[in-house]
Amino acid sequence: MNREGTVKRETRETAISVKLVLDGSGTAKADTGIPFFNHMIESLARFAGFDIEIEARGDLAVDGHHTVEDVGIVLGQAFARAIGNRSGIRRYGWAALPMDESLVLVSLDVSGRVYLGWEVPLEPRSFGYFHTELAEEFWRAFVNNAGLNLHVRLLAGTNAHHVLEAVWKGVGLSLGQAVSSADGLDGPLSTKGVLG
Repeated sequence: MNREGTVKRETRETAISVKLVLDGSGTAKADTGIPFFNHMIESLARFAGFDIEIEARGDLAVDGHHTVEDVGIVLGQAFARAIGNRSGIRRYGWAALPMDESLVLVSLDVSGRVYLGWEVPLEPRSFGYFHTELAEEFWRAFVNNAGLNLHVRLLAGTNAHHVLEAVWKGVGLSLGQAVSSADGLDGPLSTKGVLG
């Protein structure tokens, strides 16, 4: 079974198309108009083992907010389509990911119940059109549309680039674990027999 989702979304602010393949090779083709954001998407794909194609056009003359948030929405919707009824997956994933002086803790549940716990305090900084505050906006949009419970905590780190890259890689590793097959499991990993 091919676990993939394709979603297109157009508003007066953005036009975005996403194709996500869960059982991929870890490759990404990200064209968002925001090079730093493309780099984060590539890190996510590589560490999750997903194939991700994103083409996004946004009102970057305003700033990067609409583009980053809307990519989160559409990628989350593609994930929800790709994962289907969530049957037979490990459901949980976690990582403590170091990158130089930074250490990020990630834990997530692909349960269908939505929550973002974000404790990643960073000084305001811009990487082109990508401002540090947009990281939380992206993950909130993704979580709300993918149906995830995601907690991200910064345990150590001062370099914003290192911290954000550790976040995207840590979430990638955790997602890859969570969507992998739970051998011998018939149905969802739940004492209730259903997820959500």
